[in-house]
Amino acid sequence: MPKVAAYSATGEPRGEVELPEDVFGVRPHAAVVHQAFLAQRANARAGTASTKTRGEVEGSTRKIWRQKGTGRARHGDIRAPIFVGGGVVFGPKPRDYSHRLPKAMRRLAIRSVLSDAAAAGRLVVVEGFGVREGRTREVAAFLQRVGVAGERVVLLVGQEGPRVGRAARNLPRVVVLTANTLNVADLLWADRILVSRDAVSAVREVLA
Repeated sequence: MPKVAAYSATGEPRGEVELPEDVFGVRPHAAVVHQAFLAQRANARAGTASTKTRGEVEGSTRKIWRQKGTGRARHGDIRAPIFVGGGVVFGPKPRDYSHRLPKAMRRLAIRSVLSDAAAAGRLVVVEGFGVREGRTREVAAFLQRVGVAGERVVLLVGQEGPRVGRAARNLPRVVVLTANTLNVADLLWADRILVSRDAVSAVREVLA
């Protein structure tokens, strides 16, 4: 079983703890992680970009000048793409960018990222986050005591979720996740991942 550093709710070191091998000790699968990351980013796209073709912009369809005898290039109507205010050639149209990823692949990708973080020492377990009043300063002080202040941090919470989420939402480099909102993009973004002890079992239930 993989062993990671542990901290108390006050930020004091508590040695090491063992984590479930089927979630935090698997062999990382880089290809699946890459595919899951691309799928998540694609699914976040709105796909609402749109331009008008020459058949959709406003303007007369009258030929702007006669074909011959003017000394100028021959043209049709003013809505042609060559003119300012004309249509757009091959411009974007609303489309669906979503990509369906099998549930087993998504879970394997998350397990791979968690396992890699545990092996690299970027994942630690905490007894709690020291948040009693739901204040931002409590989370900031805890991160300072653990030694991760200023880094990009993911807090993987359990029962404390709502209180910690409310306290950390004003910290720009902190993301709060639960077992049900785990995702590859946020985990890859983080420099450190802090997992509460009660969240470990919840994560295992979701991913195993």
